[in-house]
Amino acid sequence: MTDYPNGPGGEEAASKTQRKKEMDALQDLGRELVELSRDTLKQMNLPEDLLTAVLDYKRFTANGALRRQMQYIGKLMRSVDPEPIRQHLAMLKGESAEHTAWLHLLERWRDRLVGDDEALGRFIGDYPEADPQQLRTLVRNARKEQQEGRAPKAYRQLFQTLKTLIAEPGQPRIHHKDSDEEDEA
Repeated sequence: MTDYPNGPGGEEAASKTQRKKEMDALQDLGRELVELSRDTLKQMNLPEDLLTAVLDYKRFTANGALRRQMQYIGKLMRSVDPEPIRQHLAMLKGESAEHTAWLHLLERWRDRLVGDDEALGRFIGDYPEADPQQLRTLVRNARKEQQEGRAPKAYRQLFQTLKTLIAEPGQPRIHHKDSDEEDEA
């Protein structure tokens, strides 16, 4: 039986099989990246060289070129922390527990606002940056839609507004261009 020398820090060196499995996992992660849209990729804050390689992959059509480019993406993935990418992909797939909990929180607030007149005051107290007049209008329109049995347009708009007001855990707050332009004026 051969004893392998310990790696730096007293840790055992990873076997060749283990390193190959890790590289294959990174290449699989790269495969998931190439399936995403251009806009989604740009939102992920990927390193410039990795983003370029993934976008180049989308341009290629020859099988050999696609295979080589995928290997190159796998090589680039070795120098990147894969965990934020995995988390973002899980969020996109709806597998992230935090993301799901945040969506449920938004739905509960929306239902409270539509169902209870006093909920608007509590919401404004918790989120003072909210525009009370806009929320009142959306709530009133959502209630009217429900009473008349119409399509829930305002109900959906209320949800989107809540999305901009209640930040997702671990993500920066989303600002609409309209509100940014008003701040600059």
